[in-house]
Amino acid sequence: MASFKIEGGHLLSGTITPQGAKNEALQVICATLLTNEEVTIENIPDIRDVNNLIQLLQDIGVKVRKEERVYSFRADDLNLSYLQSDEFVHKCAQLRGSVLMIGPLLARMGKAVVTKPGGDKIGRRRLDTHFLGFKYLGAKFHHLKDRDVYEIDAKRLQGTYMLLDEASVTGTANIIMAATMAEGTTTIYNAACEPYIQQLCHMLNRMGANISGIGSNLLTIVGTRQLHGTHHRLLPDMIEVGSFIGMAAMVGDGIRIKDVSLKDLGIIPDAFRRLGVKIETDGDDLLIPRQKHYVVDSFIDGTIMTLADAPWPGLTPDLLSVLIVVATQARGSVLFHQKMFESRLFFVDKLIDMGAQIILCDPHRAVVVGHDRKLTLRAQRMSSPDIRAGIALLIAAMSANGTSTISNIEQIDRGYENIEARLNALGAHVERVK
Repeated sequence: MASFKIEGGHLLSGTITPQGAKNEALQVICATLLTNEEVTIENIPDIRDVNNLIQLLQDIGVKVRKEERVYSFRADDLNLSYLQSDEFVHKCAQLRGSVLMIGPLLARMGKAVVTKPGGDKIGRRRLDTHFLGFKYLGAKFHHLKDRDVYEIDAKRLQGTYMLLDEASVTGTANIIMAATMAEGTTTIYNAACEPYIQQLCHMLNRMGANISGIGSNLLTIVGTRQLHGTHHRLLPDMIEVGSFIGMAAMVGDGIRIKDVSLKDLGIIPDAFRRLGVKIETDGDDLLIPRQKHYVVDSFIDGTIMTLADAPWPGLTPDLLSVLIVVATQARGSVLFHQKMFESRLFFVDKLIDMGAQIILCDPHRAVVVGHDRKLTLRAQRMSSPDIRAGIALLIAAMSANGTSTISNIEQIDRGYENIEARLNALGAHVERVK
């Protein structure tokens, strides 16, 4: 197990470039299973979750080549017997992204195996939307109690109309990939429409799929018998962009975030502006000047500012942790409402130990009373419970008096590439300790 040792109180300045989008990478890498031709993908981040998924694809027979940031995938000789092995099931259980293999395997091979996937410990993350979508398409499920896995099979999926019970991002992606090779037309209503879902759809269309309604919550997919290879480039990671905005607000002395794909950030910059953070744009870059003070907005009627997560184009839940840390040094109070996961706010007890004024109302709501920089957070020993809380605690530690330690940083490594070196290049003092 590794830890970060963080010497707080150093101002950061300079330029930083976001990595390729983690969540998009997991989707489009799995989409390479839909064809026996070569698919090349640019800008893939070098992070644990993505690397583990690529290794899992190699384990089932996908040929993978890497040149710099460009990966080539060719799934022309899959080892289907490995899908039945205990080793495969065990690896899937360690990686939540593995669930995205089900749709492509079911579409092209007519069968897949499902186990409960791993990932962040942020409360219940059900897979019902995935399973219901596959059932709508005609798949059959068989529970193997001795191994606690489900086998799914379908000779040929059948297109149909479906209304999803929730706008699940991975559920929508999985169903889209399955439906591309179904017989007939599939209509998905209440589909997730995040930029990464849009990217997946555009990539699949270049591979020969027929998907319309991209960018809306109503998708129409006309099935095809065969897909072919293509070239794809990942968007920058919007969660990393938001993390860097928060970092620049807390400990920045003028930071440029390069090539952010501003049109794909949605309301993320405005969420920080509601906390009073000044953000300027320069082409496709964001400029965050030093924030000696930032004052929380109030609503037009004068009531306390509330920030709540919601499906796209609402505020992504992945950035609430960072926004909470930024609010601890604002002037004013904010109510944060985490609607989508019931355990994601539990990390605030660590911020309270650091001196933050936070009232945890219940598992979904927290009120932050900002210090207006009059009181600096105190250094602490902490543990990272999940990817996003981990980066939030790292930002808090960089702003704190003294030296903090964050353990379980493997969680942070799952989503942020070489983060300590990139931050140290801006002037941070972060050391990785084995």
